[in-house]
Amino acid sequence: MKTAFWLYFFMFLAFFDLHAQYPILTPFALSLGAAPTFIGWMMGIYALTHLPGNLIAGQGVDRHGSKGYMIFSLLTAGIILLMQAHVTEPWQLLVLRSISGFVLAFLSPACLALLASLSRNAVQQGKLMAGHGVMHTLASVVSPAAGAFLVAQSGFTLTFQLLGWLLISTGIIAIFTIKEPARTNAGSSKAKLAPSAQVPLKIKVIPLRYYLLPLVVSCSQGILFFELPLQAGGTAGIMHTGLYFSIISLGALVTLSMLFLNKYSPYKRASFGILGIALSFFALASLDFIALPVALFVLGMSKGIVFPAMASLFIDLSGGKRLGTVFSLQSIAMSLGSFIGPIAAGALHGKHSPYFLAFFLLMLATLIMPPKKRGNLIPPALGTGAGPSKAQ
Repeated sequence: MKTAFWLYFFMFLAFFDLHAQYPILTPFALSLGAAPTFIGWMMGIYALTHLPGNLIAGQGVDRHGSKGYMIFSLLTAGIILLMQAHVTEPWQLLVLRSISGFVLAFLSPACLALLASLSRNAVQQGKLMAGHGVMHTLASVVSPAAGAFLVAQSGFTLTFQLLGWLLISTGIIAIFTIKEPARTNAGSSKAKLAPSAQVPLKIKVIPLRYYLLPLVVSCSQGILFFELPLQAGGTAGIMHTGLYFSIISLGALVTLSMLFLNKYSPYKRASFGILGIALSFFALASLDFIALPVALFVLGMSKGIVFPAMASLFIDLSGGKRLGTVFSLQSIAMSLGSFIGPIAAGALHGKHSPYFLAFFLLMLATLIMPPKKRGNLIPPALGTGAGPSKAQ
């Protein structure tokens, strides 16, 4: 578990760096003279350029392992942040954000695939995925407020420089500390098994309808990342924006700390979590008697249920094989949602509340949620020696 410890540590630093930018990017773009519609496209293009990176990452991680892609992503993203500290025009920020979206697309599939490869059974996988969520959330609790505070004290230029050097340092240290478990050749493994045991090792094709879940959830998050800084007052309300994002992360930390939730079906957890996010957006859109921090805290609690559940669900559906490709496709769905969300919010801003769109899409996802899959999380032929698990 030494590798898991270092992996969690580096993920914390990387997520801290990335989440610290959420409350300051919109005010920074406004300070450069960007209009709300342009900001929506700037946030969307970042997600769109994730797509080619996700496609490359999926096959690359399965063939070559995770470490190289993680290091490449961290170092390159840090260099881009150093360049971002000196932009003077909105189009320059758009170009750098698009490049950043591509290089950071490798990070999530690589991290998740490496974590999954460290586990031997379904329970351990669930715990490792929950740990990934805890690290992500711990970083996102303090980083938005920290990013806003740095900007308030030092300005945008120094803040982006500090964040850039943090990513570069993380990537350099990872070179010497992250070690991947030995990878086995899939074909050789099959040859050593009896013919009757080879069937469960076939790669399972996940129906595309399951990928609607990460697409819709990330679309709603893109809407929130666009609308919340403007709702808080733009550049003038940057400290409020940082605190609001930290409140969301605190809510997520509460449910991520409830490790007993991993015992429940990932299908049920995903369903209830998406419903909770949808109701939170409805409260943000129309229920003025519910305080904004309360709605955001509940939204965060629901996020803390959804993201580990989706990761476990996709491991279940894949049978534990080709996880680099599986998480890459999940990241592609999330990138599409993150592209659509802020652009749609930019088009609706000033006319209708974009929160209503998020509510509608999330409720639609709960209605068309695919039927629960029955079967093992990890096929018996992978070495667990267990019979068919009870349907959850």
